Amino acid sequence: MSSPEALSPPLAPEIDDFADVLVIGGGPAGAWAALGAAASGARSVVLVDKGYCGTSGATAPANTGAWYVTPEGNARERAIEARFARSGGLAHREWMARVLDVTWEQINQLAAWGYPFPLDDSGLQYRANLRGPDYMYFLRRQLRRAGVRILDHSPALELLVSDGVVAGAQGYSRQANAPWRARAGAVVLASGGCAFLSKALGCDVNTGDGYLMAAEVGAELSGMEFSAQYGISPAYASVTKGLPYFWATFTAASGEEIDTRGNRMLALARALRRGPVYAVLDRAGPEVQRWLRDGQPNCFLPHDRLGIDPFKQRFRITLRAEGTVRGSGGIRVVDEACATSVPGLYAAGDAASRELIVGASSGGGSPNAAWAISSGTWAGHAAARFAERLGDRAAARPVRAAGTVGLRPGGTAGGLDAREIIALVQDEVLPLDKNLFRRGDRLEASLAWLDGAFRDARAHLRAAGVDQIRAREAAALLATARYCYRSALARAESRGLHQRTDLPDTDPGQAHCLISGGLSSIWVEPRRPPHLQPPGGDLA
Repeated sequence: MSSPEALSPPLAPEIDDFADVLVIGGGPAGAWAALGAAASGARSVVLVDKGYCGTSGATAPANTGAWYVTPEGNARERAIEARFARSGGLAHREWMARVLDVTWEQINQLAAWGYPFPLDDSGLQYRANLRGPDYMYFLRRQLRRAGVRILDHSPALELLVSDGVVAGAQGYSRQANAPWRARAGAVVLASGGCAFLSKALGCDVNTGDGYLMAAEVGAELSGMEFSAQYGISPAYASVTKGLPYFWATFTAASGEEIDTRGNRMLALARALRRGPVYAVLDRAGPEVQRWLRDGQPNCFLPHDRLGIDPFKQRFRITLRAEGTVRGSGGIRVVDEACATSVPGLYAAGDAASRELIVGASSGGGSPNAAWAISSGTWAGHAAARFAERLGDRAAARPVRAAGTVGLRPGGTAGGLDAREIIALVQDEVLPLDKNLFRRGDRLEASLAWLDGAFRDARAHLRAAGVDQIRAREAAALLATARYCYRSALARAESRGLHQRTDLPDTDPGQAHCLISGGLSSIWVEPRRPPHLQPPGGDLA
């Protein structure tokens, strides 16, 4: 198939025709978005995944709880108030209620489809837990049954636009070793968050690609300062599941116990600055031990391979950055359908900001799982309706490619290595002293390096063939770090995941969201959260 319009190489060849809805990302949010689009009558739905839909991403190797709360009695009211109390005043109760409603409906739909939920002691299905491998395998089967076309190992590299409206995307297929191009009536970005290649399990595909693609077409982000999330992991493993550590005793190398009351992550980080830290799960009795092994099997494989009994023997731990994967920042949604500020583009899952339900706190675990289900469903439905309104005009629109850094250098191409850019980003965002324990002068110093690297990358970074994938990942990591730190510098206080050692107090006058955007020059501006706005105020 050929296209009437000329596009910049090397992404000109077109191997796909037209889809009503294109979903970028094959995790739970992308799967629910594609299912939602198909259920809403979209004639053709295409899902592209950087890895293999069903096994890639943060959920697939995990065992995650779901924010699944009965509508009976006042259980939901209690759940909402408990979550709001941890949000730093930035979450929205009505959005939490909407998420709980849709999560309840869709998890029950999973059961109706035949998903094998485990049984509790009374023989009833326990639906508040989703085992990642089973869950994602099951969703892939449902996608096939719904007629969704899946392109595995086909990362999207850039969006296509037509007169300011997002009209598709193009990328590169590892399996075909060729570019792909898909025009669409609407696009859902469900490409996940960004963990900065920290080796957190399942997160190597989460490099902030969606943030860069969205910013290139003019979309806004929100809450990017709430990205300093780290997960506890054995030093010899990548698993960052926190549940087993509720039964842990933490000690220094000397054997002295570390007081982790209050903020456990900060307490362990302070201890790690002084030397090695160890854990032993000695507070778990036999019944809890069996329950943990059954429910979190991947947490114990690294120990078992080394012959370590984590319930009796100390093992060394570290903190691995999880960034916005289990933070709360992301692409800003502007309405209840999870539309972005750019027509034709929707955001779901970790690609979207979760401030609306968790505020300044971590969305990791059950809130993120519920958000993936609900935001994916809303975005899929809305994208299908948007495409339907365009009708046959959508397929005939002339389009242009919107990608910039890493694809179309503004200066002489060459001389920059994507691996060097990635290493520079990691030097600025992974160390605890720079990211977790933030300080104004350190943020400014990091931004000087990151902004300079972005200018160089925009002028000179370019790759060909499959190497484009790594070049765009480097560009996305660089862009994401700049959004995170520029927002962190603008929030002159400590709140939730954002901790400033030079400004340790929470300022009631800063109970607002920080919206950000731009590429060459990043802007940040405050916006009051919806529940503090006058009637008819814009969602933020």
